[in-house]
Amino acid sequence: MVLAASDRIGQALDLVGSDEAAIVRDLGRLLAVDTSFPPGDGYGALADLAEDLVAPLGFSCSRVSVPDALWSTPAGGAHGERVNLIASRPSGLPICSLYFHVDTVPPGEGWTRPPLALAQVDGRLYGRGAADMKGTIAATLAALRALERTGSPLRFEPRLLFCTDEEGGLYPGIRYLAEQGLVEGHLLSFNGGAAPRIWAGCFGSIDLLVRIRGRGAHSGEPVGGINAVEEAIPLLNALMALKGRVERRVSAMPSPPHYDGSPLHGRLTIAALHGGQKGSSLPAAFEILVNRRYAPEEDFPEVLAELEATVRDVMAPTQVLDVETHVIGHLAPVSDPTGPHWPRWQAALGRGFGFAPEEFRAWGSSSSSDMGFVQQAGIREILLGGLGRPDNNIHAPDEFTTMADVVALARSILAYLSGDFEAQV
Repeated sequence: MVLAASDRIGQALDLVGSDEAAIVRDLGRLLAVDTSFPPGDGYGALADLAEDLVAPLGFSCSRVSVPDALWSTPAGGAHGERVNLIASRPSGLPICSLYFHVDTVPPGEGWTRPPLALAQVDGRLYGRGAADMKGTIAATLAALRALERTGSPLRFEPRLLFCTDEEGGLYPGIRYLAEQGLVEGHLLSFNGGAAPRIWAGCFGSIDLLVRIRGRGAHSGEPVGGINAVEEAIPLLNALMALKGRVERRVSAMPSPPHYDGSPLHGRLTIAALHGGQKGSSLPAAFEILVNRRYAPEEDFPEVLAELEATVRDVMAPTQVLDVETHVIGHLAPVSDPTGPHWPRWQAALGRGFGFAPEEFRAWGSSSSSDMGFVQQAGIREILLGGLGRPDNNIHAPDEFTTMADVVALARSILAYLSGDFEAQV
C-alpha cells in the first residue's frame, strides 16, 4: 500500500515524537565535546562527531578551515584550528543550507550539575549548548531520520553547515564559507528562538580590548611606578558616561514582545577587567574589554571611531606608557532578512510548535548574529528558528532546553523539507 501524502507526513511527524532516546543520545554526545569560545580549540573533535552522526543518513562531508590570519587577534584568547564542516548529499533538488554554530560560551561558575554532560530533569535537558545551539543539531537529525524512515519525498535537499566562532570571534566560520561561495541555496539559521517570530534583523556587536601599560613598583615604595589600574579610572568613568549616551539611541527595528512596547536601543557593556597581582605591587598593566551593540542604522566605522576616540582623549593626559586598542570580535548587524521562503517556514513552525498564523509578528533584537556577514556576501534572505526562550539560561549557569521544544523544532524542520508539506501551506 502506498501512503497518501498526508498520511506520510503524519507518520513522519509521529516518528519524531517516538525518537526521544536517539535525541538524548545525540545531544549527550554533542554536549560532551567542549567547544567553548574562547578558546575554540574543540572544533576538530566536534567535526569528527558530526561526521559520525550524519554518515548513517547518507551525507558526505568536507572540512573548510578559516585561515589563521583572519581570526587571530593580539588578545591571544583564541587558539586551535577553525574547522567548519559541510555535510551534503547531492540529489538534484533545490538546496536549503541548515546553519549551526558549534561553539558555546564557556560554562562559567554557578552550575548545579555538570555543564559538559546532559542532565534530564522533569523534561528539561541541561548542559552548556543545550539551547544555544547543539540541541538544534539533535532536532535536525531527528527530522532527517523520520523523513528517511517513512520514505517521504523532499522539497529541499538539506546541506548541513557546522560553523565556528559565532560566540565572539573576529572571523566567524559562516562568514568565510559565504565569502568563498560555499553557502548554496537559501539559508535556514537555528540561532533563534522557539517563538512565532518573523525575523526583522538584529544589532551588530563589537568587542574592543583596551590595553594600558604602566610601570610596576613596590606599593610601599612606589618610586617611578605608574599604577595602570588607577590611571584607567577616568577611562572607566568616561565609558560609563558614553554608555548613557549610547543607550539613548533608539532603533526603528521592532522590539520583542517581552519589551512591552519599549524600543530597542544601543548598548555598551564593560565586560571584563584584568590587572594586578598582589597588594604589595603596583599593577603594571590593565585590560578593559568593552562590548558595544549597534543598530543597523549605525555605521560600523563611526561606532568604532567613537569608542577609540573616548579611549584616546581620556588617556592622553595620563602618565601611562602606552595605550592600545584592538577589535577582537565583530558581528555585523542583520537588516530585513525576509524573502520568498519565509511563508513556508512560518507555516512549518506553525505545524511543529502549534503556533496559529495570527500569533506571528516581526521583531528584531539587540543580540547579535554572524548572519550579518552572510548578508554582506550577497545572501539577503535568512530564515530563523531555534530553541531559545527568555528563561533558558542561555549564556548563564544551568542552560537548558526542553524535550518538547526539541521535538517541536524537529517537526518544523521535517515539514519544511518535506515534499508532502506542499498541500499544507
